[in-house]
Amino acid sequence: MSVKKVAISQSNYIPWKGYFDNINLVDEFILYDDMQYTKRDWRNRNKIKSENGIKWLSIPVEVKGKFFQKINETKISDPKWNISHLNILKNYYAKAKCYKTILPFVEDLYLNANMNIISEVNHYTLQKLCDFLEIKTKISTSSSYKLLEEGKTERLVDLCQQAGAKSYFTGSAAKNYMDEQLFIEKNIEVNYFDYSGYKTYNQLHGEFEHGVSILDLMFNVGEDAKNYLKSI
Repeated sequence: MSVKKVAISQSNYIPWKGYFDNINLVDEFILYDDMQYTKRDWRNRNKIKSENGIKWLSIPVEVKGKFFQKINETKISDPKWNISHLNILKNYYAKAKCYKTILPFVEDLYLNANMNIISEVNHYTLQKLCDFLEIKTKISTSSSYKLLEEGKTERLVDLCQQAGAKSYFTGSAAKNYMDEQLFIEKNIEVNYFDYSGYKTYNQLHGEFEHGVSILDLMFNVGEDAKNYLKSI
């Protein structure tokens, strides 16, 4: 019997390739969207490349006076954001090698991403991008589980236990705030992602940049994108 592997992460908007390796390495990927929404973070924005360098593609959200709202409570303020983002991507990536083959997928992705809560958009786009990359991992949400009232690490351990996990995967930055001993006490192995060693590809607009949206990889290499992940 195999050991169930779980990762728990706040949802990101069209994240970079490393995020999808995180998903692919586990059996269940739990979107931790009961957490407080943080401004100027990855929840509603990500990086793409333009002729003038790296640009942020950001979904406008309602934040004024809402200091403690959760990610799954954060509303989008512009109902036409998806059309705007689609047009920006068309403009910036029109000269990419695989633009014509990838555009139908991207158009479908955005034209159907007309939800009004940021976590819903992220969940939807993540699932569609995983389908494209042939990643079969179950994507769930923390709201489908019963969260403990307090304790950062305690909550993670409890989520793992509820999900039946014996192996937990997380980024190396978690070493700064997570109490690994609490996992060990519950016989849950902790594994840290290694983000080094990614292959480069022919990328538009100047110096190569790994930390851009997965859409950059897709526009430039097309259906071969999955082969640029480390976990496949």
